[in-house]
Amino acid sequence: MPVQHASAVWEGTLKNGNGVMKYGDVTGPFTFASRFETGKGTNPEELLGAAHSGCYSMFLSALLSEKNYSPTISTSAKVHLGEDDGPKITLIELTSEVSAEGLSNEELQELGAIAKEKCPVSRLFSGTDITLSLSLK
Repeated sequence: MPVQHASAVWEGTLKNGNGVMKYGDVTGPFTFASRFETGKGTNPEELLGAAHSGCYSMFLSALLSEKNYSPTISTSAKVHLGEDDGPKITLIELTSEVSAEGLSNEELQELGAIAKEKCPVSRLFSGTDITLSLSLK
């Protein structure tokens, strides 16, 4: 398996500084306000949500493909940053909508639960509450 690479540079104090995160050809600025308030830019939790959404969708696709389905999967993640002896990700809410000809809701729920437990990003967050709202389109 390949090793992936991302980087970040932060300049200045926590509240007045700013940074840039880079992954692949994408560069995203971040600040204290974009992370802890409502400022412009991105933040690590937003990027983790995107990574979790993509990872979950791909893992579910693999499970459905093994059953000869050709799915379309749309997933979003809400990453909650709370406090527990310092800032901590306390909850991730995955919401996913799947369409695949012939797929039953019962089979989708079964495979969706497996994907939630076994995708690599979910495993990374094994000590964090992860909820899943999964629907058949």
